[in-house]
Amino acid sequence: MDFVFHIFFPLLIVVMFWAAHAIVQRTRQRRAAWESGLTTQARVVRAWVTVQVVNNVARRIQWHEYDFTTAEGLAIRFTEAGGPANRTPDDETLVYYTNEEPDKATASEPQPGKDMFGAVFGLTCLTVGVVLLTGVMIQYW
Repeated sequence: MDFVFHIFFPLLIVVMFWAAHAIVQRTRQRRAAWESGLTTQARVVRAWVTVQVVNNVARRIQWHEYDFTTAEGLAIRFTEAGGPANRTPDDETLVYYTNEEPDKATASEPQPGKDMFGAVFGLTCLTVGVVLLTGVMIQYW
């Protein structure tokens, strides 16, 4: 039982902090790409679907791989989850990127409110998890 409270819970808290960092980082990257004003046409190289099963409920995740060239002539390829299911290879779409990190581009339409809500919701869930795990660890230490 000591393993759970002294090793497993702290490791789970570390994973939650990593997940929070990943949520904040990707939200900032998408917002920076939208606000940079830099756009270009990209070609869909590959499209595929992965299925994630949680509690016997299947969840489809649409993935796309894009190729584009920046205004400076730099060729970029990036992969992004989400996006419309009807986007197929060789389709053209608009991508948003920054000069500093063009490989962190997004093909998603600007939805800063929806993006921020998702980030706040995810961070709230992770915060509640960390607080609950910390409380249980303190109680049994």
